[in-house]
Amino acid sequence: MSLAHQFAAYSEWRTRLSASLGDFQRWLAANDLADAQSDLRLSQLLERLREDRLNVAFVAEFSRGKSELINAIFFADYGSRILPSSAGRTTMCPTELLFDPQKAPRIELLPIQTRASNSSVSEYKRFADEWCVVPLDVESAEVMQEGLRHVSETLRVSPEEAGRLGFEVGEDSSDLYRVGEDGLVEIPRWRHAVINFPHPLLKQGLVILDTPGLNAIGAEPELTLSLLPNAHAVLFILAADTGVTQSDLAIWKEHVGSGGAGKRGRMVVLNKIDGQWDELKTATEINAEIARQVASCASILELPERQIFPVSAQKGLVAKINGDSGLLSRSRLPVLEAALSGELIPAKREIVRESTENEFHDVSLRTRGLLESRLSSLREQLGELTELRGKNKGVVEYMMGKVRSEKDEFESGLQRYYAVRSIFSTLTNNLFGHLGLDALRQTTQETRNAMLEANFSSTLSDAMGGFFGRSRNALARSAGEIGEIQSMMEAVYKKFSVEHGLKLGTPAAFSLLRYEKELDRLEAWCNTHLNTMRTLLTNDKRHIVQKFFEEVAVQVRRAFERANKDAETWLRAIMAPMETQVREHQVQLKRRLESIKRIHQATDTLEDRIVELQGIEKQLTQQIQSLEEVAGKVRALLLPHVVALNAA
Repeated sequence: MSLAHQFAAYSEWRTRLSASLGDFQRWLAANDLADAQSDLRLSQLLERLREDRLNVAFVAEFSRGKSELINAIFFADYGSRILPSSAGRTTMCPTELLFDPQKAPRIELLPIQTRASNSSVSEYKRFADEWCVVPLDVESAEVMQEGLRHVSETLRVSPEEAGRLGFEVGEDSSDLYRVGEDGLVEIPRWRHAVINFPHPLLKQGLVILDTPGLNAIGAEPELTLSLLPNAHAVLFILAADTGVTQSDLAIWKEHVGSGGAGKRGRMVVLNKIDGQWDELKTATEINAEIARQVASCASILELPERQIFPVSAQKGLVAKINGDSGLLSRSRLPVLEAALSGELIPAKREIVRESTENEFHDVSLRTRGLLESRLSSLREQLGELTELRGKNKGVVEYMMGKVRSEKDEFESGLQRYYAVRSIFSTLTNNLFGHLGLDALRQTTQETRNAMLEANFSSTLSDAMGGFFGRSRNALARSAGEIGEIQSMMEAVYKKFSVEHGLKLGTPAAFSLLRYEKELDRLEAWCNTHLNTMRTLLTNDKRHIVQKFFEEVAVQVRRAFERANKDAETWLRAIMAPMETQVREHQVQLKRRLESIKRIHQATDTLEDRIVELQGIEKQLTQQIQSLEEVAGKVRALLLPHVVALNAA
């Protein structure tokens, strides 16, 4: 199955999953089983599925055929080239292709002058008036291609202006940004481009990131700190006619290959193999030459040969448009597509499946526990009333005293619950004292002051290292508080389950490991690009300080923001079952006592009450069956083998 078809199957599975979750949420509301916490968690889950994206990044130096490869893999069904593809530089700025149904088809272009500010591209995405908008006529391929050429536009500015905007100006002919005969430097006109295009794959959530070459990547650190690391797949493109050049190797080592050659979703494409299609050579000789090139690339990049895919994007595109299966096979594009779909889609699907399953399991288990608790309490009450048949008032009084004693015992136990709430509140405050943004802001300000006051490179370096040390320490202390909360709630869940028969299960777990790893990644980037002896000695201190806080500290802040949000969700999730079950048990005890009181006052109501409870018992049993039916539809879609079959 092609990547396009497998992605379409994944999108269809995701749509069915969203529909089933929506049915479950509506069922809870219709049966008066929804509460604020469950509704919030299900709404967040549905929102995540609606906003789910599959991010594929294409990275290469100029003239390696990135745009042609994107056209061949994703847009051949359009019958024409969507992205401009020609000799030379066609993509001058990072370009995202996606579809937002809230906007008309268009290109949004962020002027290069915004680099002079202290704001990232993601910050500018909040301010629509900062972007230039070019409408896209999707009915005409020619008009659309003309519009898309805006991503190739350039400006000529003074060397000083080029330097201020982050472009390194050189004197050699090999330098990308150099002074021309007119004394000016040619730079990209745009800092970032977003193409909103209603292509079927983009409608289903595909996001394609087309990146420019080494110099442009280095000038926009958000690419290497955020966009590329968060991509589900990164295709690194080489050209068969040039092999691995020095700049190719620099991109691979600094931006793509870091983190290990076996990192998921990282593939190397050796493009333009049609250059080897010599009519004077046999197919065996041609294949042997391509194999030698693959082996050479694998050796230089320190990769297994199976991770390098020789293709001809141009011939593959032509073959798809013309329906030439022979040429398509010769282009080897299907081999790359099979590898991409075989690794990318299943990995992405498994991430979505696991996160959805964990959230849904907690909510459905909690609902089932609530219904079973009601049923258990009702059956206990029904048993008590059945035993009262034919008994005198003395027995009824004894039973009333027994239930009253249970109620008093439970209310006495509530003192422990309230004490737990108090301790829980204290531990929560401690947690956010370490993890909260106020503490991080203080760390950031103190680090900035230390860096600005530094007189030596070593002091500057120590300040950067100290920032990560304090941030990591904050996570470690937070993890300690999380462990205490987890242990306490496990003990309380167990105690209330044993003593009062509450069906609480196991409290939800939570870990900050992903944020610890994110700090490790950001510190490694910092130590490679900023906190090096060469950088510290050859750059102005204020420039280093600005780069550190604009590019690194802001990413740390975003990690802490996500950690805070996840911690808040977990804290609500871990306390909610306890609160619900305690309230429910109180209500049931009160009803049992009132029922026996009524029977004590008028014995002729006993049979009526028994019949009434039997009716409620039947309703509860049917509710549990109905719950299993509606929840079972969601679980069926979340089974690993079912998910895999949907993609087959």
